[in-house]
Amino acid sequence: MVRTAVVTDSAAALPADYSRGLPRDGILTVTPMPVMVGAEIYGEGEDDILETIAVALAAGTPVKTSRPSPGQFEQAYRAAELRGFEAVVSVHISGELSGTADSARLAAARVGIPVDVVDTRTVGMAQGMAVQAAVQAAAAGADPAAVAAAAASQAERTKVFFYVPSLEQLRRGGRIGAAASLLGTMLAIKPILAVHGGRIVPLEKVRSAGRAVARLEEIVVAEAAPRPGESVCLAVHHFGNPEEAESLAARLEAALPDCPPAQISSLPAVLAAHAGLGVLAVIVGRLEADGRPGNVGPAGHHR
Repeated sequence: MVRTAVVTDSAAALPADYSRGLPRDGILTVTPMPVMVGAEIYGEGEDDILETIAVALAAGTPVKTSRPSPGQFEQAYRAAELRGFEAVVSVHISGELSGTADSARLAAARVGIPVDVVDTRTVGMAQGMAVQAAVQAAAAGADPAAVAAAAASQAERTKVFFYVPSLEQLRRGGRIGAAASLLGTMLAIKPILAVHGGRIVPLEKVRSAGRAVARLEEIVVAEAAPRPGESVCLAVHHFGNPEEAESLAARLEAALPDCPPAQISSLPAVLAAHAGLGVLAVIVGRLEADGRPGNVGPAGHHR
């Protein structure tokens, strides 16, 4: 049996208690993604980074992000090898939104241990659920190809829907892609967006914030409708509006009584910097009824 480690980046938005519950053999490593606030560089997990970003956005101070360096991933892969792992599966934010997977590929070419890089083509806990599927497969003794396929399959079965009060931060960061068509009426509409094909795309234009949140809820309830042989898990992300996120999660719980309560968490800093204050995101992940990752998709879906 080949022992396989999993490496990811902080855009996966994994809850802190998830890592604490894993075996102590170091099967999972989360590489922090840097955030630049003005001239200062911060790493995910530093004290008060979200508060720093919120203050900067309110003051108009530039907030930017960067991919981790190849050296960071090289260090993570070599550390896994030193811990006795014989292969690595590296699971990352969509290559359409970040060059992180490219950094991972550069690092993979520098180490002796085999590394399979998976571009999940998604972000947030949709990426996080793919990481969890990979960790579960690796811990069960699956070979590296099967671990990578489990991550890719779960990512494909997970949807991201979100509402932002303003597109300004997404525009500044160049992350809105097809949503650029909404900019002409930016002040008059409240967009509902999704991640599709690795990119952020517009779903609907809504005329008020209240209606946008209500419509987001409707979309999620329809997407999370039960299907034979599957279960659904939800996650709700926010930035600066925890009460609104908790209220949304409570309504989703009432509307979806067969679904476990949504996990609620603040966006990681690298995503908050682009989404801006007031974002509400809901991740809908489909699992097999017993909670295991879904069937492995075509091999071409992991890269």
